[in-house]
Amino acid sequence: MSKIAKFKIFRFDPESDKAPRFDSVDVPYADGMTILDALFHIQDHIDPSIAFRFSCRAGVCGSCALHIDGKYQLACETQASLGLSKRVTIRPLAHLPIIRDLVVEMESFWKQYKRIIPYLLPGEPPPEKERIQTASDRLKLDVLVDCILCASCHASCPMTASHEDYIGPAALVKTNRFAVDSRDDALRQRLNIVSDDKGVWRCHTVFNCSEACPKDIDPAGSIANLKRLSTRHYLLKPDSR
Repeated sequence: MSKIAKFKIFRFDPESDKAPRFDSVDVPYADGMTILDALFHIQDHIDPSIAFRFSCRAGVCGSCALHIDGKYQLACETQASLGLSKRVTIRPLAHLPIIRDLVVEMESFWKQYKRIIPYLLPGEPPPEKERIQTASDRLKLDVLVDCILCASCHASCPMTASHEDYIGPAALVKTNRFAVDSRDDALRQRLNIVSDDKGVWRCHTVFNCSEACPKDIDPAGSIANLKRLSTRHYLLKPDSR
């Protein structure tokens, strides 16, 4: 007897539906099937109208982040076997407008990301050949550079729900990534962007973001470090990093 994975999937088209609903769908299970595979099966064989987002299928791009079985996960990395013993609920990312079904509008998320200047500002003068970084300095970036901007932390944060101007944990992780990079020379400029009640001081240290991150980056830790740097900068007025 073939195995069946059972799902309850969020459905909503703002252009035609008055309210969201959940559709119960049963999918023939195969060993190794992921949630993303199950969504493909639904689209190909059960309901071609279902909308979801994906790209790399390898846990790299972050496009398929969803609320699955009570927590934020990447659909391409989450096993569909969850649905063998119970009906698993699949929802879109929270705190972002619904385009259709499991697809959300990311414009506000990217707006905050652009706001923090997400690239190196190395200062002058330029080096003769390259900017040298020691192994120990590079080690400080090892986890931070793994952020794939999937917005799971953003969707899990209660502050992004209640304060639309809050920069959010993902953008703050990226800020910290450049703040600790020995090649960057714009710490003061970066702190000026995030050191207010729309930035690090809006964080209530709930830790949802760290629990939601599929790459184990610990956004709450990055925010705590930025708070420390901000306090040092504005209260102690240091001359150097």
